[in-house]
Amino acid sequence: MATRRQEKVARLVKEAVSDAITQHLNDPRIEGLVSVTRVDVAGDLRSAEVYLSIFGKDEPGQNKTFAAIEHAKSRIQSLVARRVQSKFCPVLHFYRDEQFKKTLEIMRLIDQAVGEMKQRRNEEDSDGGREQPGIGGGPSTGSGW
Repeated sequence: MATRRQEKVARLVKEAVSDAITQHLNDPRIEGLVSVTRVDVAGDLRSAEVYLSIFGKDEPGQNKTFAAIEHAKSRIQSLVARRVQSKFCPVLHFYRDEQFKKTLEIMRLIDQAVGEMKQRRNEEDSDGGREQPGIGGGPSTGSGW
């Protein structure tokens, strides 16, 4: 479990990295939406794992965006150092966060399964309304037995 100090530094790093990417990097390779999803700071506060979700047109574009952010790592590091008031500024390590993509894929699969179930139910309902030979589906005679 993270200490309050780790959580505070993680929050500051997350804000600083997000601000650095959106406001201070002018690399044309960075396209689409880049979101800092979480930051994990080591117990000694000397390193931080920064997880990024990149939403772009296609996978190669997302890879270029991540490569551009990796390339600008030292610039981002210096911008973070200005914001973190500590003896040491954590060394940043960037990772792609695939959790959001996995969640979207699961949601798509659930929606697909629900759609297939509705389609089957509609087909069964439309088949159930027709009279099938040999299965007493005739009009009621009212004999009330």
